[in-house]
Amino acid sequence: MARKTALFAEHVAAGARMVDFGGWEMPLHYGSQIEEHHAVRRAAGVFDVSHMTVVDVAGPQALTWLQTLLANDAGRLESPGRGLYSCMLNPQGGVIDDLIVYRLSADGYRLIVNAATRDKDLAWMQAQAPARDFRLTERGEKIMLAVQGPAARQTAAACLPPALAQAALALPRFGCVADGPWFVARTGYTGEDGWEIVCVELAAGKALWRELLAAGLKPCGLGARDTLRLEAGLALYGQDLDEEHSPLSSGLGWTVAWEPASRRFIGRDALLAERERGPAEQLAGLLLLERGIMRHGQPVRTPAGGGVVTSGGFSPTLQQSIALARLPAGASGDCEVEIRGRRRRGRIVEPVFVRHGQPVAALRGQD
Repeated sequence: MARKTALFAEHVAAGARMVDFGGWEMPLHYGSQIEEHHAVRRAAGVFDVSHMTVVDVAGPQALTWLQTLLANDAGRLESPGRGLYSCMLNPQGGVIDDLIVYRLSADGYRLIVNAATRDKDLAWMQAQAPARDFRLTERGEKIMLAVQGPAARQTAAACLPPALAQAALALPRFGCVADGPWFVARTGYTGEDGWEIVCVELAAGKALWRELLAAGLKPCGLGARDTLRLEAGLALYGQDLDEEHSPLSSGLGWTVAWEPASRRFIGRDALLAERERGPAEQLAGLLLLERGIMRHGQPVRTPAGGGVVTSGGFSPTLQQSIALARLPAGASGDCEVEIRGRRRRGRIVEPVFVRHGQPVAALRGQD
């Protein structure tokens, strides 16, 4: 039986279409996925992301463990209140999961990982933590909301406790603040500005959801979340990222901290070997130049060889089909995508289609 977030009844009351997602019953949309998408691009929307896994790490050896566990260097978080994005790798350099790590205190950190990978992530973390002087604590009972869009922070601030709102409005990108049962980070998965808010007091979290809707934030479901992240070129674990491919072949080489060389994170040797020989593949963007919709699993033909669409769909902002695809390294220019047995003309582009709500001009299929 699928699990339900603490806001399940709120979603049903709001008319949400509920679907199973990673073992959770989640809202797909509240009537119009397109309207929800445009609300986030143009104003503000709110998503229930309480299904995400939150793990706190605290103790004298917490940082040492994180520097082994993650390809990015948690030591870069020089003071509490900052976060960074990283991949957690296996010894072969494949991505077990992608996550954000935040520093909460002198020896306390918070990891937020994907819902669908909870069990394997926790098992992997525990396996890498024998006889270490720190504690891993999963925050199971919680409400987590993502308020996203150009007006999201200013609108949502009026719904938070005044002192928390003031601190949250001052956060830089990837900054965070914790205050009692509240945690606010200036992060998101839509390509827009906003906050991700965690509350471990369910009554307060439910009240916040209602206040946000009353303030004008549009409730948004998984459908809009997927089209928004695809337009922003943000990878989805299980489709664009997996244990068979490294960050170097997935457009995430920038998340690997090579220095200091003495930091022996899991997967480092495999990544060094791959960097030396050069990745065989790349995660690229595709723009369809004919009618049709690109979808996960469709074959792609390029002058450099064959590939496959990893994520695809219709872009409400660009009004045409876009995709992420795993292609041979160096593939560029025009390509063909096989859609329902027919080859459709496409173009290989940088995998960012919309930036700060605006179409990236170079990606409109014009020469």
